[in-house]
Amino acid sequence: MDKKKVLFISQEISPFLPSSTISSIARKLPQGIQESGKEIRAFMPRFGCINERRHQLHEVIRLSGMNLIIDDIDHPLIIKVASVPQAKIQVYFIDNDDFFKRKATVSNSDGEEFDDNDERAMFFSRGVLETVKKLGWKPDIIHCHGWMSAFAVLYIKKLYADDPHFSEVKVVYSVYDKEFNKNLNSKLTEKLNFDGFKAEDYDGIGKGSFIELNKLAMQLADGIVQGSENIDEELSKFMDSTEIPTLEYYPEENSVKPVDEFYDLLVGELVE
Repeated sequence: MDKKKVLFISQEISPFLPSSTISSIARKLPQGIQESGKEIRAFMPRFGCINERRHQLHEVIRLSGMNLIIDDIDHPLIIKVASVPQAKIQVYFIDNDDFFKRKATVSNSDGEEFDDNDERAMFFSRGVLETVKKLGWKPDIIHCHGWMSAFAVLYIKKLYADDPHFSEVKVVYSVYDKEFNKNLNSKLTEKLNFDGFKAEDYDGIGKGSFIELNKLAMQLADGIVQGSENIDEELSKFMDSTEIPTLEYYPEENSVKPVDEFYDLLVGELVE
């Protein structure tokens, strides 16, 4: 039997960014899933605050070179890679000077969130999917971590729904307590329309709030995981009421086995 393939899309992965619930889980879970016998790939944004020399990032020329159009502007896609030696995994980085050169993640030194975080998340999500296609690597499961990856769920389930590379994939979305405070750009829906989405594809995301974005990803996903011990009450109630398969919160050190079994359940290899 062929190994099942799991693609991890995360806005943070340790040790490339400071430790957080997301970065720590998105670092240890791929290692654990790989050790359980599945094949994995992991992607994150190449934020400008990541020390490329320390972590030995290098560009993958054969994967770079595409241009992605976001809001009618061409943005070159650069792919970099680095290893986590102690975990025996590689991490791919989505890079672009317009979006990720600044020495920060999603907010400036005063804590003010960037007005183009919507476009950065869209570019990141599309960059991952196009790169995976270029790799010729067809995932069985895509596990998205953090709100920046919520757009990946939207792309997979709507724009890429008929793409043979992703048409049968099961998408898992992990909900965390790490939120943004300022609504995304007021022209978000116009940008989504330009990218080829229809209004019904993103119904409910009108204000571009953290709650709206997460609920959209949860509604579209094939499975939902509670990534943080405490999440927003409205999102928690949604998890409790939905018929979509859900996995309760497990402490990081005990999370690999239940998540691995959750994957197997979604792809039909484990009877509930």
